[in-house]
Amino acid sequence: MFYKRQETMQLKSYDLVVANILFHLNYRLGIQALSLWRGVTPPFKAYDLYKGFDDFLSLDTLGAIDRYASPRYRERLRHGLFDHYLQRAILPHETEMRTWMRGAAAHVDGKKIYFRDIIGWCQKYSTFESRQVLQKETGPLCKFLKPFAVNSWNTLLSIIREDLGFGNYINYCGRKKGLDYHHYYILLKELLAKTDSIYFPAMEHWSRETLGRSLDELTRFDSIYLLGLGQFDRLFPDISLREVLRFLSRWNMEPGLLPGLTLELGNEEAKSSQAMCFVLEVPEEVYVLVKPEGGWVDLEALWHELGHGLSAVLTSPELTMIDRDLTTSFCLSEAFAFLVQNVSMSVPFLTSVLGLNEKEAKMINYYKVLKDMSIFRRYAAKFLSEYEMFTSCNIENGCKYAGNMARYTGFYYQPESHLFDLVPEFYSLDYSLAWMAEARMQKNLMEKFGPEWIFNPETGKFLRSWWSMGSQRDLDSFMLHEGMGSPSPDSLIERWEKAIG
Repeated sequence: MFYKRQETMQLKSYDLVVANILFHLNYRLGIQALSLWRGVTPPFKAYDLYKGFDDFLSLDTLGAIDRYASPRYRERLRHGLFDHYLQRAILPHETEMRTWMRGAAAHVDGKKIYFRDIIGWCQKYSTFESRQVLQKETGPLCKFLKPFAVNSWNTLLSIIREDLGFGNYINYCGRKKGLDYHHYYILLKELLAKTDSIYFPAMEHWSRETLGRSLDELTRFDSIYLLGLGQFDRLFPDISLREVLRFLSRWNMEPGLLPGLTLELGNEEAKSSQAMCFVLEVPEEVYVLVKPEGGWVDLEALWHELGHGLSAVLTSPELTMIDRDLTTSFCLSEAFAFLVQNVSMSVPFLTSVLGLNEKEAKMINYYKVLKDMSIFRRYAAKFLSEYEMFTSCNIENGCKYAGNMARYTGFYYQPESHLFDLVPEFYSLDYSLAWMAEARMQKNLMEKFGPEWIFNPETGKFLRSWWSMGSQRDLDSFMLHEGMGSPSPDSLIERWEKAIG
């Protein structure tokens, strides 16, 4: 049912067999996640995800891949197997933790704020005082749930060392994504220190202006409120998200006319409040889910996820299924997502499409860039913390995390919450690299098509040429191939200095 069409002319037979099975497993996981995000019952129970695949998910299969897979695709097939080998092992732990987390709620002003709803609640319905209560309530909840998270991580780390033969987690992730994590640890540490003088005065002014408090009085929950740009929602025009998407007809990419792309923008109660793109099959089956709450946060969330969706459905179907569906890194897709997201908050878009006046548009754009800088520093600080945790082989202590987050973002983070802010495989660095690349991509487009490049129909053709290449190249190779150099922070720093400094 889920197996891809035969591609014997493009892939050798062994590659095709393994890739088909991996695609099938990816699809099962994807449809399970999509169902949970929609708030509906998945088509099968979590414990049945890997039923019947024990023989395939084995070290014997790994040995066969090493012997028979083509050199071009061997690493992708190996890590595709590793993904499911590890996922199967930690699935019972994840299921148990998810069950407990589903009922975990903070009691604030007589209401239950469930973990899954914290971001949306902080952005739209909280006050400074209620966020202080939330801070006190979530600490004990994190302490209660922490053993489940530790158990899951210890299981995964043990298998990576003992079954898969990697010395440690950093080596495993570095091999999978082709990244030198120590290099980026040094680079980001230097970048954050270098841009302190731009960030902290601007963020201090914003916190005092909006909340009447200094930055060092605020917590991560206050940052969620502040960075949601809710104070500017009064300027958001009376226009639906679907209407705004008509802009993409300029690029010949209107979502309703693109086969394979499904937008779900309803407010169903059970639906997750976090926007998400689910790529089940490239380019034939992609879903973008957003649960609108109103205001700028909806616009950015939709356009970010749409960046993932457009780059997937506009991938050339002529590529092999491995170059379309199986990748070891999503850095490039994240860069495209940031690029599309930032179009929707640019001054030309805000004035010409959304109808703001020049003064309003420049103000919104200023705070948008400051918000992005703060979030970039959050991702970078998370990566520094995670690198230090796994280097020291001490994942249970959240003090390094809390210290780094306060040092580099200015907001207080609870030490006990660190494992619930930890995304596998150093994805925080993926975000950081993608943002660096996006800034260079945008500069490239401005050089080619002028300062109002977003309105040029040729931009659409150019982006299609980028997106048609799928994931056959990683981020670094793509940037070099397109003449933009390896991802570096130069264009990003230039943006921050121009807009904020």
